[in-house]
Amino acid sequence: MINGFLRNLSAVILFAAVAAPCGAAESETSPSQGIWLPNQWTLRPAGKSVPTGDLPISIAVSPDGKYGAVLHCGYGKHEVRVFDLESQRQVSAAPVARAWLGCAFSPDGSKLFISGGADDAVIAANFKNGTIDSSVTLALRVEETTKPLCYPSGIAVSRDGREAYVALQHLNRLMRLDLTHPNAPPTTVTAFANPLAYPYKVVIHPSKPLAYVSLWGGGAVSEVSLPYGERKLIPTQNHPNDMVISADGKRLFVACANSNQVDVIDTVARRVTERLTISLYPNMPAGSTPNGLALSPDGQTLLVANADNNNLAVFDVSKPGNSVSRGFIPTGWYPTAVAFGPKNTIVVANGKGNGSKPNPDGPNPGRDRGEGKAKQYIGGLLKGSISFLPNPDATALARYTADAYKCSPLRADLMPVESQSGNPIPAKVGDPSPIKHVVYIVKENRTYDQVLGDMPNGNGDPSLCLFDERVSPNHHALAREWALLDNFYVEAEISADGHEWSMGAYANDYVEKTWPSLYGKHGRELLKYPAEGSTPLGDADDGHLWDRAKEKGITYRSYGEWVSGAGPKGKGKTSAKNLKGHFDPYYSGFDMKVSDLDRSKEFLRELAEFERKKQYPSLTIVRLPNDHTAGTSRKMRTPRAFVAQNDLALGQIIEGLSHSSFWPNMAIFVLEDDAQNGPDHVDAHRSIFFVASPYAKRGIVEHTMYSTTSVLRTMELILGLRPLSQFDAAARPMYNLFTSAPDARPYKCLAATYDINEMNGRNAPMQEESAMLNLNREDSNPDVWFNEIIWKSVHGADSVMPAPVRAAFVMPLPEKDGDDD
Repeated sequence: MINGFLRNLSAVILFAAVAAPCGAAESETSPSQGIWLPNQWTLRPAGKSVPTGDLPISIAVSPDGKYGAVLHCGYGKHEVRVFDLESQRQVSAAPVARAWLGCAFSPDGSKLFISGGADDAVIAANFKNGTIDSSVTLALRVEETTKPLCYPSGIAVSRDGREAYVALQHLNRLMRLDLTHPNAPPTTVTAFANPLAYPYKVVIHPSKPLAYVSLWGGGAVSEVSLPYGERKLIPTQNHPNDMVISADGKRLFVACANSNQVDVIDTVARRVTERLTISLYPNMPAGSTPNGLALSPDGQTLLVANADNNNLAVFDVSKPGNSVSRGFIPTGWYPTAVAFGPKNTIVVANGKGNGSKPNPDGPNPGRDRGEGKAKQYIGGLLKGSISFLPNPDATALARYTADAYKCSPLRADLMPVESQSGNPIPAKVGDPSPIKHVVYIVKENRTYDQVLGDMPNGNGDPSLCLFDERVSPNHHALAREWALLDNFYVEAEISADGHEWSMGAYANDYVEKTWPSLYGKHGRELLKYPAEGSTPLGDADDGHLWDRAKEKGITYRSYGEWVSGAGPKGKGKTSAKNLKGHFDPYYSGFDMKVSDLDRSKEFLRELAEFERKKQYPSLTIVRLPNDHTAGTSRKMRTPRAFVAQNDLALGQIIEGLSHSSFWPNMAIFVLEDDAQNGPDHVDAHRSIFFVASPYAKRGIVEHTMYSTTSVLRTMELILGLRPLSQFDAAARPMYNLFTSAPDARPYKCLAATYDINEMNGRNAPMQEESAMLNLNREDSNPDVWFNEIIWKSVHGADSVMPAPVRAAFVMPLPEKDGDDD
C-alpha cells in the first residue's frame, strides 16, 4: 500500500526565496576564446552564459514564458534556480534536499512540482513572480519497506491541472497524484515489467488521455492510457530520455542517448517513422549523447542538446517524414537541457559549465565538512552554466556551425590527425605494426604533482609531491628511461566514469548523471555504483576494449579489471559477457586488503605459463589499484607504504615482461583511471603516464598534450581495432613517443627504498575519520576528506592541504581572424 499524505517540509526541502542580487553577484561570461577540454575537444559557447550550481539537469519554462526553473542535481547542493528569461538574470533560488530530474509547472503557473529523488517525494511549491514562497511535500514511499525505493523522476501535469503523473525510476511504475486532494494516497497507473526499465521522462498528449514514458533502460517509449494503464511499448534506440511532443500530438521526438540519434514516433501508427542523426558526421561511433530536446513555438524547429559534443543540433521538422539538418550551435560543457524562451530565445543548461576554472580560494577541507566538499572536490568544482542566445538566422547559424566543427578534432574518415610515415604506430586501422603485444596497466587516482612533481625536467611542483622518488623509485625510473610526460590528462572526474573512459573511451548519460548524486551522498543508500559492469544501464552500446578484441579475433586477457571475487581460491567472476573465459580468476580486482605484490606474483606466474606455451595475448589489461591507499586506517599500511608497494609491483611486472621472449614485439602503457582531487599546480585532471617498449623513444621529455583516449587510440591502431567512441577516434595518437629503431634493453626493477610494510600508528592523523572509510570499492568515500587524510599522513597532522588548481583547460585558443579554418 502506498502512503501518500503530506509530510513536514523540513525533511525534504527548505525553500527560501532569494532576491535578484543573487544573480547579479555572479559573473556572466561570453568567452571569445576557445577552451581546451581534457578529451582534446574545445569549447566556444554561443551567446551569454551565467554561472549556476553544479549539474543543472532540467529546465521548466513557466506557462507565460517569463521564467525558467532550472533544477540542479549534482554533487553539491541540490537546488532550483529561477531565471527571468527576458532579462536573462537569476531572480531566486531554493535548496532541495535530494532532487532528481523532474521539474514541471502547473498549467496556470501557480505551482512548481519537483521530484524529491531519494526522499521518495514530490514537492509542490507555490510560484509567483519568479519566487517560491512555500510548498508541501507529497510522499511516495512504500509502507512495507524501511528504505526508499521509488526515486521519482520525470513529472507531467494534466492539462486541467488536477493530476500529476510521476515516473518512479527504481520502482518501475507510473504513479498518479490527485492534486485536488493532496492527502489522498497516490495510485499506480501502470507497472513496467522490465526490472531495468528505469522510467525517465513523462509527456502528456495535448488532446487525448495518453501519457508517454521514456524507459531509460528499456529501449522503448511506453504509451500509457490514462487512467487505466500501459497500452503499447514502442521500441526506440537505447537510452531514450528526454521527449517533446508536437502541438497536434501526432509526433513524439525522443532523444536516445546511447546512440547518435533522435527517434521520431508517429503516435497514430505507434512506431518510429524517422531517425535524425545528430552527430557532426554521419556513421560516427557513439558519443554525441543526445539528452535534451526543445520544439519551437511554431513547431518547425527542433533543438537537440548533444551532451558530449557540446553543441545543439538544429533540425527543420516542418515536414513530417522529411526533417532536414540545418546545422549546429556550440554550447558550454555537457549541455543537459534546452528550451525556447520569450521572443524565440534559446536557453541551454550546461551541466559542467564553460570549462574547468581555477580555485584560488578553495577552503581547507579539514575545517569545512559542509559546502567545503562541493567547493574543493572535483565533482563540485565543475559548476554549470545557463546560456542565452537569440534563435539564429541562416547567416548566424552558418557561423555557429563552423565554430562547432572547429571545436571538434573528429574527422569524417576517422583518420588520426598526425600520421607519421615509418612510425611503428600505424597511420590507420589495419596497417601493420611491429608491435604484436599490448599491455595496458591501470592504476588508481593520482595526479602528476603527487608522484612526479619532484622531477626537475618536468613541469612539476615539488611542494605538492606526496610520493617522491624515495617512495616511487620505479615510477621515476620509467619516466627517465623512456618518457616523462608532463602534459597528460585523464578525461574522467572520478572512478565511476574513470574506468568507463579507460576501457571504453566514453561514459554514457546514466553514468554521468548518476555519479554526482551518489558521490555527493544525495541517496547513497539507494543509488548503485553506475559503472564497471555493476548495472547494464552503465554500459555503452559500443562496448569496451575486450569487445573490440573479440570482434577482431585477437587474443586478450584481463587481470582484475571488471573482475570481482578473485583471489587464492580462483573464484573470480565478471559480468562482462566477452570477458568470461578471458580473465585470471586468481588475480584480485579492487581490494585494499590484497597486496599489489600478490597481484604481481600472480601475474608473473601466468607469464611463466605463457612462456612455456610460447604464446602471449595480443591485448593484456592489468589492474594495479593499491596506490588508491587506505588513508590512515588502523591495521592498514600508511599511504606511502601502499604507494611504495604499488611502485615495486609495477616495477616487477615491467621487469618480468621485458625479460620475456615476447618483449621485442611489446608495448606497455601505464596510467591512472582518474586523477581525483589530488594536488596539482596545473589542473586536477593532470595525471601520470608511462610507456615501456623496445619501440618507445628513450630518455625524452614530452610536453605534447595527450589524454586517456590518446592511449586507447594508439593501442587500437597497433592492434587493428576500430575506435570505441568518437573520442578515441578523434584523439591524438602518441606518435611522438615511438621510434622505428627498436632498443630491446630490458627494464631492471628497482628495490623499494621506503618501508612497504609501514603501518598506521595509533596516533596517525585523522584516524577517526579513516575508521569510517569504506575500502571495499574505489571511491566509496568523500574524496576531499580522503585526500586530506593522505596529505596529513605525509606532512603531519597540523599541515594544510593546498587547494587543487583548476585550469581553464589547458590553454586558451586564440580567435583567428577572418573565416579561415
